[in-house]
Amino acid sequence: MLISTRSRFASFILVLGILLIAANLRGPVTGLGPVLDQIISYFDLSASQAGMLTTLPLLAFAFASPVAAKLAKKQGLEISLFLALILIAIGLSSRLIDSVIVLYVGTAIIGVGIAIGNVLLPSLIKRDFPHKVALMTSAYVLSMGIFSGSYSALLIPLAAYKDIGWAVALSSYGILTLISIIIWIPQLRLHTKLTKDLLAPITNGKIWHHALAWQITLCLGFNSFFTYIIIAWLPNILMETGYTAQEAGVLHGTFQLATATPGLILIPLLAKLKDQSILAISLAIIGSICFLGLLYLPDAAFVWSILLGFSSGAIFILGLSYISYRTNHSLQAASLSGMAQSLGYTLAAIGPIATGMLHAYFESWTTTLWLCAITCFLSGVFGYLGGRDIKLDEDV
Repeated sequence: MLISTRSRFASFILVLGILLIAANLRGPVTGLGPVLDQIISYFDLSASQAGMLTTLPLLAFAFASPVAAKLAKKQGLEISLFLALILIAIGLSSRLIDSVIVLYVGTAIIGVGIAIGNVLLPSLIKRDFPHKVALMTSAYVLSMGIFSGSYSALLIPLAAYKDIGWAVALSSYGILTLISIIIWIPQLRLHTKLTKDLLAPITNGKIWHHALAWQITLCLGFNSFFTYIIIAWLPNILMETGYTAQEAGVLHGTFQLATATPGLILIPLLAKLKDQSILAISLAIIGSICFLGLLYLPDAAFVWSILLGFSSGAIFILGLSYISYRTNHSLQAASLSGMAQSLGYTLAAIGPIATGMLHAYFESWTTTLWLCAITCFLSGVFGYLGGRDIKLDEDV
């Protein structure tokens, strides 16, 4: 059902529902970062165990994506997105239980819910907003950034308020999830299912045989790799340079808010650029400089956090736009999107746990920050290649 066939009120509720779903697709995971040090201390976790906690959602993103497509085929987009919110709510509420095992299980459940939302929300937007895909994509990326960034900035003072603790502070995001569930309920009268023809190309191996598809996948993959390392460990990195936990939480939130802002600038710009190569490599160079700035000039962490967030978010939006700009039709785009999400998040999942182990071995974040600088530059190199004004062959 296209947006034009709905009443104004129904259209408003649909848009609000989409933005609220988007608001749940990052904060429940990235909120771990500011209080990760408290969690490590509370449960006496090793660096690798803490890294696994932040990696679990990324593994879920990688492996649950095909499940999301099958779920939508059987239950419809609307019900599937509703189930995604339910899973996120269950995972958030489980954080109230004083058990490290439940914490891991709940985090994995959250990851599955977010994975379903990540895969299906763009499909819903493409269906109901065929002429406003760029605008709606920008809006939901902005919603993700604003809510997750604000949450990260408020987590430490919230946990300290009347000593409610990190567990209650983390689970409090469930209030927003509950509101999202209520707002989405009117959409459940629809049961729009994905067709077999739409799903088939997602498993078509031909897309894997083309260099352009790999360039776009690696652009997004390396971007996710360094972004989720920073999401997981930035507060700890900053605290080792002398920042307080509250200051580190605010800077962590600042980083995430900055990842949302590029959409406001890039969406009108991308419409005018047929070739995005120079833009991609320029953004990556800025990001690489910021990582080295965090290492060698930590006193300017506020500036580095803003610029790093902006470059990370901009490369992410560029990578998503390549999926549309470098394909010839929606089925080809779905195939490329499936490849990029599955492999990209698999690569991203390696980051937090590997860098946690590196920190434990070297007792320093120097290696991690250099690794992030290098992978940021690599995302720009592949973004440069993927940004050329070319397309996949039509028969792919």
